[in-house]
Amino acid sequence: MQQRDFFKPGRSVAVSDRGMAATSHPQATLAAVDILRAGGSAVDAAVAAVALQSVIDPHMTGIGGDCFALYSPAGGTPIALSGSGRAPQKAKLDYFLEKGFTAIPDDSPHAVTIPGAVDAWCRLIGSYGRFDMGRVLAPAIAAAEDGYCITPRVELDWSRYSDRVAKYPASAAYFLPHGRAPRIGERVTNPGLAATLKAIVKDGRDAFYRGKVAEEIAELLQSLGGLHEESDFADYKAFETVPISGKYRGRDLLECPPNGQGLAALLITRILDGFDLRDPKLTEADRIHLLAEATKAGYAKRDQLISDPDHLTFSIDELLSDRSVAAMRSQISLERAADVSIWDGPTHKDTVYVSVVDRDGNAISLINSIFFAFGSGIYAPRAGVLLQNRGAGFVVKEGHPNAIGPGKLPFHTIIPAMLMENGKTRMSFGVMGGQYQAAGHAHMLSQMLDRDLDPQQASDQPRSFCYDGKLSLEPTISEDVKLDLERRGHVTEWADAPIGGAQAIWIDHERGVLLGASDHRKDGIALGY
Repeated sequence: MQQRDFFKPGRSVAVSDRGMAATSHPQATLAAVDILRAGGSAVDAAVAAVALQSVIDPHMTGIGGDCFALYSPAGGTPIALSGSGRAPQKAKLDYFLEKGFTAIPDDSPHAVTIPGAVDAWCRLIGSYGRFDMGRVLAPAIAAAEDGYCITPRVELDWSRYSDRVAKYPASAAYFLPHGRAPRIGERVTNPGLAATLKAIVKDGRDAFYRGKVAEEIAELLQSLGGLHEESDFADYKAFETVPISGKYRGRDLLECPPNGQGLAALLITRILDGFDLRDPKLTEADRIHLLAEATKAGYAKRDQLISDPDHLTFSIDELLSDRSVAAMRSQISLERAADVSIWDGPTHKDTVYVSVVDRDGNAISLINSIFFAFGSGIYAPRAGVLLQNRGAGFVVKEGHPNAIGPGKLPFHTIIPAMLMENGKTRMSFGVMGGQYQAAGHAHMLSQMLDRDLDPQQASDQPRSFCYDGKLSLEPTISEDVKLDLERRGHVTEWADAPIGGAQAIWIDHERGVLLGASDHRKDGIALGY
């Protein structure tokens, strides 16, 4: 891996020979490292970190959202965990068609699926944790009860998206207490959420899915026209499944299977695997162009096909086969941009991602989200729960595999990733950023495996994203590169916000060393001990 240029602003890759955590918020990373130093497992540390972020990053994640994880035990077989929420049983497609819906409004009760995060956390701790839930949730409970200080990126996003909560009086009263978003350094508490977390410690997942919390949420959604029943909450279960994988530069990239978009990340990387991206003759414009073209192909398949796993209409193995990938790759020209499709679904935005490796070599890649900034904007004040809007990922269309239906899982963008080599975990990583995530996984891997960058250097590289008819470029990319891409037929634009946010931990088995990264585009850090 290349040496960092210490004359340039930036941060060094984190280095440790025991345990490590990487998150997008410094307090979450510290909470995870505290758990590791006390003897907790990677799973204990990851759940502690994401639970804390559910308090201190409330516009990004929370117990009213969903969770996916890849867990790779040292010397064992990796598993995927889906904590994806389901539509209520009364959410029949005919209901929405008869009422004239053409899409699920992203700020409506119909966009709220049953939150899966709490059950997913409880399953992870119950199966792979060393500590009890009281120890794991202690940092989150303390932050909700005693308060936490607003950090710079949190202030930026809270202020930018405050209109998402202004519509609902209970939401506005809590999230905009002075008629505005809280500012850097201001202190915020959430006693209702603290009480709910304490109840989960005492009674487990039933404290959320049965009783007072479920009753409040169901009644709130019904009052707004939602179709939710308390039984939808009581019946919810997260589940383990088998990761899907694809080769990139001789390693195996692991992703969660559909209903998530991990399949798109595999398609993009499999397409790029057929190009020599180590060729020193390739320019920055060439690399951006090839990623853009592979992204178009991967996302076209994603948008046509990904749905609830019980409703898939295709073979994953066939789609990832050499024959299928070669056909997609053959359509790519280095000189000319292909036509693009315009996305007609919702923009998938906000998430937090956590990577942890413990002293025994167990690794977890975990992602938690309420979808849009502030999710649906609907807040249950007694429970302190802000509800996601993942149901906006459904389509309202007869015959589409992702059409809304009773108990269905919607198309999901949040995807953790794991890189394996010779049967061992080589890297636990993820790239936040809604729709960008699949392309972000490919970009991160290429920067490391094709350019020999360490995880922090790879995360620091300028990003681009070809989506919805345009190629968005971060302003750290030069004007000359932008003009080159336009000559190839790309419709370019300068990104109005940083693209994505990555965390990663690389495991150097040969030297017994961990190398960690956390994106400069967020507030977070990677720390080892």
